[in-house]
Amino acid sequence: MSLLTGYTFFGGLLAYAVGAIASLITRRSARLARVLCCAFGLAGGVLETVSSWAALFGGNDPHWEIPGGVPFLIYGFRLDALSAFFNLILSLLAVAISIYSFGYLRSFQHSSEGQKDNGGALGVLGFFYNLSLLSLTAVFTASNAFFFLIAWEVMALTAYCLITFEHWKEVTRQAGLLFFIMSHAGTGCLLFGFLLLNSFSGSLDFSAFAASSGKLNGVSQAAVFVLFLVGFGVKAGVMPFHIWLPEAHPAAPSNISALMSGIVIKTGIYGIARVSFEFLGAPPLWAGTIVLALGVISALLGVLYALMEHDLKRLLAYHSIENIGIILIGFGASLMFISLGHPRLAAIALIAGLFHTVNHAVFKCLLFLGAGSVLQATHTRNMEKLGGLIRRMPKTAFLFLVGAIAISGLPPLNGFVSEWLTYQALLAGFGTTERLTRVLFPVAGSLLALTAALAATCFVKAFGITFLALPRSKEADDAVECGFPMVAGMGLLAAVCVALGLGATFFLPAFDGITQHLLGVRMSGELTAAAGRLVLTSGSVRGGTVSTAGIAAMFVVLSAVPGLLWLVWGRKGPRYIEPTWDCGLPGLTAENEYTAFAFTKPLRMIFAALYQPSREIQTEYEVSPYYPKAIRFDSDIESPFEDRLYAPLQRWILAIANRMRGIQAGSIHAYLAYIFITLIVLLLFGARS
Repeated sequence: MSLLTGYTFFGGLLAYAVGAIASLITRRSARLARVLCCAFGLAGGVLETVSSWAALFGGNDPHWEIPGGVPFLIYGFRLDALSAFFNLILSLLAVAISIYSFGYLRSFQHSSEGQKDNGGALGVLGFFYNLSLLSLTAVFTASNAFFFLIAWEVMALTAYCLITFEHWKEVTRQAGLLFFIMSHAGTGCLLFGFLLLNSFSGSLDFSAFAASSGKLNGVSQAAVFVLFLVGFGVKAGVMPFHIWLPEAHPAAPSNISALMSGIVIKTGIYGIARVSFEFLGAPPLWAGTIVLALGVISALLGVLYALMEHDLKRLLAYHSIENIGIILIGFGASLMFISLGHPRLAAIALIAGLFHTVNHAVFKCLLFLGAGSVLQATHTRNMEKLGGLIRRMPKTAFLFLVGAIAISGLPPLNGFVSEWLTYQALLAGFGTTERLTRVLFPVAGSLLALTAALAATCFVKAFGITFLALPRSKEADDAVECGFPMVAGMGLLAAVCVALGLGATFFLPAFDGITQHLLGVRMSGELTAAAGRLVLTSGSVRGGTVSTAGIAAMFVVLSAVPGLLWLVWGRKGPRYIEPTWDCGLPGLTAENEYTAFAFTKPLRMIFAALYQPSREIQTEYEVSPYYPKAIRFDSDIESPFEDRLYAPLQRWILAIANRMRGIQAGSIHAYLAYIFITLIVLLLFGARS
């Protein structure tokens, strides 16, 4: 088993590397570059899936080291349970996105959404796509901090290049720059965090960090926690570090948006899990409380701002923030349970967070690919210009609907399972903890329930406005279904959504290795009852039971009842086909439809204190004020983090930078004085130490 794991793991890395080089070499032939990019990405994904599955379910913990030739640099790879779990998610998405890209990138062979051919751009895209998969694999499997940071930076740079692929658009360049700045600010926090851990462990190896976790005192433990929470939180898109995410995801090509939302932001989740549960030692109660609070804030505000979006890809981007918040709710509750001495409840909450990690990766990737199909067919992301696509793109509409049901947390699909486990863990926390802490769990649970309800509302809007009713533009009216590779890539992810929902109990053993390594307990047996039901059991605490397969069977039976009634009584009855009631008008048109703006107007009024909406009405008159020629209505909402946090911070940094420009006097004597003063300070510091 270990030989199989090693051969397939390094075979996958080699496939990614060859795919990157081959795409770049063949960039003059756009068709060949497209085929090689997707083929090697698919091959690497399949091989990495095999190796990760073998490591996760085989119980082995393979570790490989390759000397780097320079001090401190060792290319160390380790497929422990946590690394194998995240690498399995990555490889699964790599397979689906590569299949989808066979068809999606065909339109990039000669142009990119209406732009002239850039000559070799598709080969460059294939290079960075495969290099991104390679660096992501290295991030999840690196066994030492030095190699991890190298892989982390390569991942960030490739992501930047993929985001700015359509660099001729100013909005794309701005989104890439914002991602670049935020990403490197987070990397700075990670660098200081690793240096602090190195000062206690004397090594940069992750195993040394884990072994020396007990040496961290209160101040150092708090510093490590904050540094890594900020550093990884930026990449994960946790509020208030999220501002890059709704800008970068819509700017990238849709297959890259799926990769970024599905797995790139999960590198932050991986880092938080690795540090919080392995490097931090026994976490203080306040640490788990902060993670739980950030999770609740990100989940609730993410879905509230998603509701106000009419750009389909920006809407999905804000939902990534929401689902990252749901994951952090599970992690925060788990850390609190560890602090309070409830390892089994901690394991259940951790499983809930990790289960939602894989669920979100799958259904959000599916939704972004569906949005990419809509964008390619209509050349617009504005939902107000869509509509009626269910008749023109029925396969895409059905697969998007599967993803919408899954992300809304509705049974029997996978999103329901992880959210149900999160609810159960929070409710159990109220019954087993004491003091004021116990109040936090039902509060978090109630806000999570509100988030789930708002998410369902949001995707009623997203699906209904995009696919139902009549087309609102000529582009939507002329749309055609996407090709087989694109449908196949989305179909694979939709099948996984169904499989993880109906077969959740079969997937639970995947978490045993993780909880055993991090918490010392195994919970899959206690979370599974007869007939494949999910239960919540922890000592004397027992929650409810649910069977997603039973729910699905009930849906099938209930759906069959109308069909049977029709066969018995309605088949021979008269049939009447009449036009839809049009309120006495000559006929229904697209102007009679409910718009995305109107759909969310009640929520904009209910949460006006948060949105701070503003509106402007402009009226054009032809003869007198009593005969308006045209009325234009414009409404906008406030972006509190951008306007009240980052805008003042930007002004403050620029003010300091302008003052520091005076230091660059252009005088060699001044520069020599700076060097002399610096040497004196260093000598004094060295003498004291």
